[in-house]
This record gives sequence, C-alpha cells and structure tokens, in this order.
Amino acid sequence: MTVDVGAQLRKGVVEYCVLGLLASEPTYGWQLSEALVSRGLIASIGTLYPILSRLRTQGLVSSFDRQSDAGPSRRYYRVTETGHRQLTIFREQWGPFARTVNDLVGEDSP
Repeated sequence: MTVDVGAQLRKGVVEYCVLGLLASEPTYGWQLSEALVSRGLIASIGTLYPILSRLRTQGLVSSFDRQSDAGPSRRYYRVTETGHRQLTIFREQWGPFARTVNDLVGEDSP
C-alpha cells in the first residue's frame, strides 16, 4: 500500500493556510480557492467550502456578503479574533516543529 504523504501533510495544515491567507484581508471564496489550488494545497474550489464551514463552526472565521462590480454579490470570509489567536499559536509552534522534522528527515540528517 502506498501512502500519499503529501495529502496527509496538506490535511494537517490547510486550515491554518486558509487562516493565514485571510489574516491580511477578507477574501471571497473563489479568490481564496485560486490561491490554494495554485500552491497545490487543495484540489478544487469544492474542497474549500467544507474547510470554510468547519472554520466557521469553530468560530475561527466569519463571512459576509459584499456587492460585486462584476455581477452578483460575493461571500467574503475573514478571520475572527479567535481565529487570529489560533493562527498565532500555530505560527509559534510551526517553526520549531518544521525544524525538528527537517533535522530528522532532511537530506543532511544522519
């Protein structure tokens, strides 16, 4: 059996990547999806909406509708205060964690 290591890694961090993208400014779903798909973090926009739903349920993001110049209104997502706190915790832990993993499995490791 072959394990898709990349899928497992993405599954563990994609929600924090969404929070990271939303931390700078509110973003609508399609724009958010394009940023994640282009980086290989999700397969399609259909993958994004369940993630956003989980983040909303957890109180980490909220949404609002904004009129668009290009057509119908768009649903925008933004990070809540709770989401900002969670992202801060993740950022504090990610660097040391990534260095430890790299020390153990990197090409320069024993």
